[in-house]
Amino acid sequence: MAILKVIEILTNSDKSWEDATKKAVKHASKSVKNIRSVYVQEQSAIVSNGEITEFRVNAKITFEVD
Repeated sequence: MAILKVIEILTNSDKSWEDATKKAVKHASKSVKNIRSVYVQEQSAIVSNGEITEFRVNAKITFEVD
């Protein structure tokens, strides 16, 4: 039986929500092994002068505990 744990990560990108999600997984993988999935719980953006300047995600990363 596998034991799974979930951590929550907030991250941002100036490119896209997809890029922000990839950054979350990349950063988490530096200290967490056996990542199984990522769930984007929320998306938001910062707008300046009518343009989106920053994409933000609240991601939940699931990984297997040894």
